[in-house]
Amino acid sequence: MNVDELVRACLREQAEEQQPAGTGFADRVLALRRRRRTRRWVSAAAAAVAVAVVALLAPRLADAGPTDVRPADVMEPHRVAAHPDQAPPRDLIAAGRTALAAYYATTVVPRTAGRGVSTRTYWLLDPATKTYAKTTRWSWVAVAPGLRTAAVLEQNLPAGRIGLLDLADGEVKRWIPVDHTVGGLAFSRDGRELVATAYDANPDLRVRREDGTGGWDPPTGESHRTGFYVIDVASGAGAWRETGRGGGEGSGVFLNSRQDFAFSHDGSLVVSGLPAEPGYQFFDRRGRRVAAPAGEEHWTWYVEAGLSPDGSSLAGGFAGEKHRTSSWILDPRTGRERVETRGQQLLSWADESSLVAWDIGPDGDEYHQRLVLVTVGSDEVVPLSGFRATQDDTLGRWEPVFADR
Repeated sequence: MNVDELVRACLREQAEEQQPAGTGFADRVLALRRRRRTRRWVSAAAAAVAVAVVALLAPRLADAGPTDVRPADVMEPHRVAAHPDQAPPRDLIAAGRTALAAYYATTVVPRTAGRGVSTRTYWLLDPATKTYAKTTRWSWVAVAPGLRTAAVLEQNLPAGRIGLLDLADGEVKRWIPVDHTVGGLAFSRDGRELVATAYDANPDLRVRREDGTGGWDPPTGESHRTGFYVIDVASGAGAWRETGRGGGEGSGVFLNSRQDFAFSHDGSLVVSGLPAEPGYQFFDRRGRRVAAPAGEEHWTWYVEAGLSPDGSSLAGGFAGEKHRTSSWILDPRTGRERVETRGQQLLSWADESSLVAWDIGPDGDEYHQRLVLVTVGSDEVVPLSGFRATQDDTLGRWEPVFADR
């Protein structure tokens, strides 16, 4: 689908479903942008590694018995749903194969004078009403392809069990207990497996800044990550694999306080970011460090879009050459910059040539962003949401969670 077709679909959608206006962020990508410009390693945390998405099958959990796996029929697969007057969104936002499955905002809850916990409030997509509903029940939500099921963790991380939530009725259909507590979750591209990141302390702890501003930061050099589970969603079976508290045995590197695992593009390995060169770690299913697979050697963990669904293109970092805010599309085999595309931060592939991204508006304020649809090789931008608020650490700073529909 080219951008003209997407624009026409967007206009049809708007005519059919006009909604009342909302309000609109702050953005961690700006700090990442500045660090990339100076070639320093990245120390930002608190964002989940986005799972690359492809339209396959997704689990829907019944009240009892085996998992029912079926194609998603919630929405037409290539329709654009845009609500540029809504921030945060109230109604479904989607483009091509990807949809905004949920979003969240964080606030730090003080526990002592000097320490606190970064706590999330989620808004989850109801697949029946195509609207987002607020919940404070979960500390972590990962949505499976198909937008029917979410894997959730209760508040007070790390958690001793994983819930499988039916998004249609908001009920947990099954709990999966774990012997090693976990703090992060990500689905495989077919929705049949989960990788759960194990921590033995809360990865969202924060310490008060000493500069008198009253702000909060992750504790420096304090990692409590111990390993991971790969869990079969249908049966709940999975084995814990130890990876150590740093970058793996003998690596001599440290991790961010939250550094979660996800699946590699083909699902055969698990991967996490690394705040030092080469910027990532790959592990096999037994927890052993392995080399990056072909096409993922140049992956950057904080560029959430990652590889295109067919693996032919790789979303890269900030460019800012042709446009004030733009990003690179890379050749995944060589890492060479292939083309500069609109978008300040690339978030999710809509199809093989279009992506959902954060970008700024006509005011040029780099802290004032909205979700947009961009097409590789085109200067056109299709607004999908309203603008986020610019204040840090408020519920106006919402972060998207995408999943394949």
